[in-house]
Amino acid sequence: MLRRRSQTSVDDTPVPIDDPKPQGKGRPTPKRRDAESRRRQPVSAPKDRKEAYRSMRAKQAAERDRARRGMLAGDERYFPARDKGPARKFARDWVDSRRLPSQYFLPFSLLILVATWVPWPPAIRVQVLNGVIVFGWPVMMVGVLFTSIYVSWKIKKEVAAKMPAESLKGVGFYAAMRALQIRKLRFPPPAVLPGGKPVPPKK
Repeated sequence: MLRRRSQTSVDDTPVPIDDPKPQGKGRPTPKRRDAESRRRQPVSAPKDRKEAYRSMRAKQAAERDRARRGMLAGDERYFPARDKGPARKFARDWVDSRRLPSQYFLPFSLLILVATWVPWPPAIRVQVLNGVIVFGWPVMMVGVLFTSIYVSWKIKKEVAAKMPAESLKGVGFYAAMRALQIRKLRFPPPAVLPGGKPVPPKK
C-alpha cells in the first residue's frame, strides 16, 4: 500500500540579499564592500570649468598653506630639496648659533646707500663719498669674503668629521649663503639662538 505524500510544499524561490524580511540563518550575509558602498555618499562633480578651476585653486592654496606652516614649524618633510638632510641641518644650526660679520652685509650696504643719498653740504658730501669708496666698501667686501671662505671650510670639515657618510657637495656654499642673510629673514627659520640654545617655542 503506497504511503500518501504530504500536501505541504516547500517554497524553493531564492531570497534576494536585500530582502528586508528576516529569513533565518539561511540568508546569506552581505559582503563588506557591498555594505560600504551603500554608506558612501555620491561625490558631486563640478558643474563647469570655472567651478573646477576654483576648486583646484582652493586645493592648491590649502596645500601651500599647509607646507608653509610645516616649514615654519621646522618639519623637514615640507622643506625644499636643498634644505633636506642632516648635513644641511648641521650647517644651519652652526651658522645660526653664531654672530658672523657677513650677516651684517645687507644692513651695512643699506646704511652706506642711505649715507650717499642724503643731501649733505658739498664739503661733507665729498668726505662721505671718500669714506664710502676708500674705507666702507673695501672693508665690508673683505670681511664678507673672508667670512664666507671660513664658514665654507669649517662646515665641510665638521661635516666630514661628524657625518662621514654624508655628501659634502654644496654644503659649504649653502652655509656661506645662509651666513650672508639677516637672521630674521633666514628660511628655514633658525632653530637655535646665538650661543647654541634652542629657540623657545612660540606661545
